[in-house]
Amino acid sequence: MSEWTWEWTGYDPAAERLREALCTLGNGYFATRGALPECRAGLVHYPGTYAAGCYNRLASTVAGRQVVNEDLVNLPNWLLLRFRVRRGEGAWGPWCAPGTHTLLDHRHILDLRRGTLTRSSRHHGEETGLLGVEQIRLVHMGDPHLAALRTVFTAEGWSGEIEIESSLDGEVINGNVHRYRALDRHHVTRVRTGAQEPHTAWLSCRTSASDIAVAMAARTTVVADRAPASSGLRATRHRAVHRLVVPIVPGRPVTVDKTVALHTSRDTAISDPLGEAVDRVNAAEDFPALLDSHAAAWERLWRRTDMQVPGEAGRILRFHLFHVLQTLSPHTADLDVGVPARGLHGEAYRGHVFWDELFVLPYLNLHLPEVSRALLDYRYRRLPQACKAAAAAGRSGAMYPWQSGSNGREETQEWHLNPASGRWLPDRSRLQHHVGSAIAYNVWQYCEATGDTEYLHTRGAEMLLQIARFWADFATFDPDTRRYRIRGVAGPDEYHDGYPGTDRPGLDDNTYTNVTAAWVLTRTLELLRRLPAWRREELFDRVRLNSDELPRWEEISRRLRVPFHQGVISQFEGYDELAELDWEAYRKRYGTIRRLDRILEAEDDTVNRYKASKQADVLMLGYLFSPVELQALFRRLGYDLDDDIWRRTVDYYLRRTSHGSTLSELVHGLVLAKARRAEAWQYVHEALEADIADIQGGTTGEGIHLGAMAGTLDLVQRGLTGLATREDALWLDPVPLPALSEYGFALRYRGHWGVGVRRRSGRLEISVPDSEESPIRVVLADRAVTIRPGETCSLAVPNSSSP
Repeated sequence: MSEWTWEWTGYDPAAERLREALCTLGNGYFATRGALPECRAGLVHYPGTYAAGCYNRLASTVAGRQVVNEDLVNLPNWLLLRFRVRRGEGAWGPWCAPGTHTLLDHRHILDLRRGTLTRSSRHHGEETGLLGVEQIRLVHMGDPHLAALRTVFTAEGWSGEIEIESSLDGEVINGNVHRYRALDRHHVTRVRTGAQEPHTAWLSCRTSASDIAVAMAARTTVVADRAPASSGLRATRHRAVHRLVVPIVPGRPVTVDKTVALHTSRDTAISDPLGEAVDRVNAAEDFPALLDSHAAAWERLWRRTDMQVPGEAGRILRFHLFHVLQTLSPHTADLDVGVPARGLHGEAYRGHVFWDELFVLPYLNLHLPEVSRALLDYRYRRLPQACKAAAAAGRSGAMYPWQSGSNGREETQEWHLNPASGRWLPDRSRLQHHVGSAIAYNVWQYCEATGDTEYLHTRGAEMLLQIARFWADFATFDPDTRRYRIRGVAGPDEYHDGYPGTDRPGLDDNTYTNVTAAWVLTRTLELLRRLPAWRREELFDRVRLNSDELPRWEEISRRLRVPFHQGVISQFEGYDELAELDWEAYRKRYGTIRRLDRILEAEDDTVNRYKASKQADVLMLGYLFSPVELQALFRRLGYDLDDDIWRRTVDYYLRRTSHGSTLSELVHGLVLAKARRAEAWQYVHEALEADIADIQGGTTGEGIHLGAMAGTLDLVQRGLTGLATREDALWLDPVPLPALSEYGFALRYRGHWGVGVRRRSGRLEISVPDSEESPIRVVLADRAVTIRPGETCSLAVPNSSSP
C-alpha cells in the first residue's frame, strides 16, 4: 500500500464510527466526518460537521442536579446526498443504503497527499440490478469555506432513471457520544431554508445560547451530455433539498457535483453569513478546478511540514500529521481558537481545550509558527477570565481552566458518568492547575524556537507574569519542613484527586505541579531581568505588580517541596502510604484495565486507595525537560537528581501505570528513549497505533486524540534528535531507537525556511538553505558547529548502535 494512502474495505457497522473519525476531512476552519453521504445520523453512522470555535452552552438536569455544559456544535449536515433508481418504466426502488441494498466491492481510500476521500461501491437491489457508485470529496485547504462532493453513477446491464436528492439537513443534534445522551443535545435552532434557481439551496440557523449564525449554501449540478429529465428545489422546515432525475444507460455514467459553502457570524470581513455563503458557492469553480487548487494547497503545506521516516512507522506518522493539519492549518492563524483535544473529528470532551497544546506546539513551532502564535493568543485573550477565576478563588494572578471553550471560563463538568457503573460522580479534574504551567512552557518554547522577542516581551510576558503570580500566591510556607508547599491540587495522573478516607479534594505537593511551578517562577524572573527598563515598568504598571513581590518569587522558586520515598521521587505527598494493587488479578479478571478508575468505582472501591496511575505524572518532567535541564531544576530546589534516582523513578512508575490515556505510552516512549532504554519502542509502537487500532475500545469514533497524534511527531523531531532551541542555538543530542533509526524533516528556524535535519547510516546531517540570513549555531554533546546558509554539515552520531 502507498505511503500516502489508507484503505478500508468492506462494510462493518460496528467499525463505521471509527472509520468515519479516521476519514474526517478538514482545513482548520471546519471539518466533516467520513460518513456515507446517503446516511443520516443514527446508531451506525454519524456525519458530523464542526467549525473551529463554534460552541454553545446548554443546561440539563442530571441525577437531580442542573448542570451546564458547553459543547462544540454539530452543524447542519451538508453531506447528505441520497439516490434511488428505477428500471425502464417501473416503480422507484428504495433509497440506496446499506440496509436496503447489498454492498459489493465497498471501499474507502484516504489520500493524504491530496486531502481527499474516495468511496467506491456497487449497490445491488433485487428489482433494480447493479449500480456502481464512486464518490470523491474534499474540504478545501485553499478556500476554508468550501467543500465539494463528486458522485459518479454507473448502471451495469440496465437502463432507466436515477433520482438524486442533495440536501442541507438542519435536523441535527450532538449525538456522537452515547454517554452524553442524558444531556440536552439540541444546539441548533431557528432553522431557515430556501433556494435560488437554478442550482442553489441554502440553510441558515443559530446556536441556541451563543447565538452564532451559521449559513450553508449548496450548488448541485449534473455533469453530462444531456439535461436532467427534471430538476427542482424545495425547502422544508429543516431541510433544503435539490431533487434531480437523470436518465442512465450502461456505458454512460452520470456525474453529480455538490459544492458547499459555509460561513458563520464568527468570520471576519463579512456582513451576512447567508449572503456570503450563497455568493461564494455561486462563484466557486467546477469540481475539477476545485480539486486542482485544493491539491496544490496541500502540496504547499506538505512542503513545510512533512516528515520522512521509512516503513510502517513513517506511514502512521504522516497519517497523524495529516489529522493535525486538518485541525490546525494555516487558516487557524486567522481564528480565535485553541487546540481541541479530540480535533474537529467528534464530540468527545465536548470539543474543549485542555493542555494538549503542550504536545502540539513543539512540532508547530518549527513548521507553522504563525499557527502556534495564534494558539497562544487564544490563551492571551482569555487571560482576564483566568485572572477573574483566580480572584474568585481568593488567589492572585491567573488561574487558567482545565477545560476551556468559548470565553475561557472553567468548562470542566462538575459531574461525570461512569459507564461501568451507570453512576454520576463528582468531577475534580478542575484541580489540575498545572495547565497554567503548560501555557507558560508553550510561550517560552515558541519564543525560543522563533526568536519572537516582540511576543515574549509583550503578551508572553504578561501571561508568564500572571501565571507565576498565581503559583507564588498558591504556595504556603511550612515551618516544619522549611519548604513552600502547594496543597489541594491534582496532577496529570488524573486518577488521584484526593486522599482515601477524607472528603477534602486534592493532593499536596504533587511533584509535577511543584517542579513546573518552580520553572515558571524561574523563567519569569529571568525574563523580567532581561526586559528593557521601560518595558518592565510598563508591564508592572499594567498588571499592578509591586517589585517587592519578586524576592518572594525568588525564594519560592528555590524552596518548593519535592517529596521522595524509597529512593524515588514521590508523585505526591503520601503516595508511599497507599496500598499496592494486584495488577495481575485485575488483568485476569477484566482483560484491559486502562480505565482502572471506572473498574474500581463499579466495585464500590476507589483508585485513590492505590499506587496506580492513569498516565505519566512524575515522568512528564522527563518529557518536558532534557536530563541536564531537569537536574538543574532539582538542584535549584536543593535536591540531588542523579541518573540512578531517575532510573529507579522511571522503573517504579512503569510498574504502576494503567495507560488509561493515549498520552501515556507517548510520554513513556519518549522518556525511555531519552534514557536510552531498549523497551522504549514498545511504548512508541503503542502510541503510534493508539487511534488507528482504537486501543481504548471505542473512544476514537468520538474523535481522534490530537495531542497523542502530534506527540508522536514531536517524539521523532524532539525526542529522537534531542532537539532543543535555547540560547540562540539548535541543541541536538540524538538517542538510539533501532526501529526509528532513519528520519528526516525540514524546520523553519529563526528566519530560515527549510533547515534540513536527517539521520541515516549513523550520521546526522544538518543543511541550511541558501539565503541572506545569519548562520545557525548547532550544539551537540561533544561539540558546537556553525553552519552557514547554503552549507551542509554531516556529523557522526556517538553510540548510534546502542540498544
